[in-house]
Order: sequence, then structure tokens, then C-alpha cells
Amino acid sequence: MIDALIQPFEFAFMNNAFLIMAIISVPMALLSCYLVLKGWSLMGDAISHAVLPGVVLAYLLNIPLIIGAFCAGMFCALATGFLKENSRVKQDTIMGIVFSGMFGLGIVMYTKISTDVHLDHILFGNMLGVGSADLWMAGGIALFVSAVILAKRRDLMLHAFDPIQAQAVGLPVRALHYGLLAMMSLTIVATLTAVGIILSIGLLIAPGVIAFLVTKRFDRMLMVAVAVTLVSGFLGVYLSFYIDSAPAPTVILIMTAVFIVAFVNLTSSTKRRSKLAD
Repeated sequence: MIDALIQPFEFAFMNNAFLIMAIISVPMALLSCYLVLKGWSLMGDAISHAVLPGVVLAYLLNIPLIIGAFCAGMFCALATGFLKENSRVKQDTIMGIVFSGMFGLGIVMYTKISTDVHLDHILFGNMLGVGSADLWMAGGIALFVSAVILAKRRDLMLHAFDPIQAQAVGLPVRALHYGLLAMMSLTIVATLTAVGIILSIGLLIAPGVIAFLVTKRFDRMLMVAVAVTLVSGFLGVYLSFYIDSAPAPTVILIMTAVFIVAFVNLTSSTKRRSKLAD
């Protein structure tokens, strides 16, 4: 019985999957809290899809994929901001146009090149195929992003809640704005190998939403989001070994289940309080 339970840890590819999931969980969870507070969930979706043409272009130029992905993500964010400031169209509509256009461009570019990199690995990740280089890159990005967020968490919190007040007290609002976008792009790049472009949006939204339902204190929200992501990530990778499924979608399914439980619990608590008040 014990041998069957520890069997996943006997394989190097499974240990790498556990490790990279733990590495990307922290920055993803921290960023998720700020994206939920700012209402930037669609921005995370836009950037995660928009990095595809950057990845393909970087491959064609024979440069690190991280450079192309980061530049494409930042271009998407800057283009969205420019179009919003110079048109009457709402931001969510602009983001939908920009990221779908860039994603379509990436697909067209990919079909025109000859490569041994399968498109499924880019879109959905290849967590069981990560190597030491992927772990080091993800670890470096995760450490940098997590350190910056924790060091500037109060400034970022005020910027998320009330950017006008943040500007009034002298905070560099524009630097915080684009810094958050840059960290989002970097973190998405770190998750490409593990969960791919499409599923990374789940890690950018679910932890923050779950934590938002569970607690009303922001500091506690950060801790809850990290804990939920770490536990869901471990369980998702672990269960995928036994049910013969891809780890990344399994992780997202577990997070979805946790969200449903948190939502139902919150709804039940609200109804009980309403009845007691009556």
C-alpha cells in the first residue's frame, strides 16, 4: 500500500513536475490577488494568449523563447493601454480584439514554420517534460517576481484599491502599473513550459478569487492564495499519475472544485446570517 502511494516520487519526471509546480505557484498566487482586486483578470488572459507570436518569432530568430514571449506580452499590454486612451472603446473590448488578433497571428506563424516543438506543448504545457534549464529559469523568475511583490505589496495594494489616492500620496502610479504588467508577463513566461499559454490564465485567476471568498483581510488573502495553489498543484500532479491525465488540466480542475466549495460555503453562511438577522 505504501509503495503504491509513493510510486510517483520514484520517477525523475514526476519529481520535476512537482518542483516546477511549487516554483510557479507562489508568484502566480500573489499576482492573482492583485489582478482580482484590480479587475484585471481579462488582462491576464490577454497577455497569456498574446505571447504566442513572440514565442514563434523568437524561435525563428534563434533567440531564447523567454525574450520573445516577454516582448509580445508587454506589446499587448502597451497596445491595450494606448488604444484605450485614444478611443471611445471600453478596455475589455480592446483587450479582446488585441489578444485574439495576436493569438491568431501566432497560430498562422506557427503553421508556416517547420519545428519539432509540438503546438500542444506551447498551448497546454508539458509539465512531465521539464528539464533542469526550465526549472532554473522558472525559479529565477519566480524568486524575482515574488520578492518584488512582497517588498511593494502595500504600494501595490493601494494602487489596486484606489489609484487616485495612490497618486495623491506620491506613489509612482505609472511605474506600479507597468511594473505589475511586466511581472505578469514574466510570470506567464515562467509557466509556459509547465501549464502552457491557455491554462496559465487559470492559475492567474483562481487562487485570488478563492482567497477573496475566504477572507476579507488582504495580507491573509495573499497567504490563502499561495496555500491553495501549492496544495492544488501538488494534488493535481499527484492524482494525474494515477488517473493517467495531463497534470496541468488536473490542477485547474482541483482549483475549480475548491472555488465551488468556497462559493457554496460563503453563500450558505450569508443565508444563515440573513435568517438570524430576520
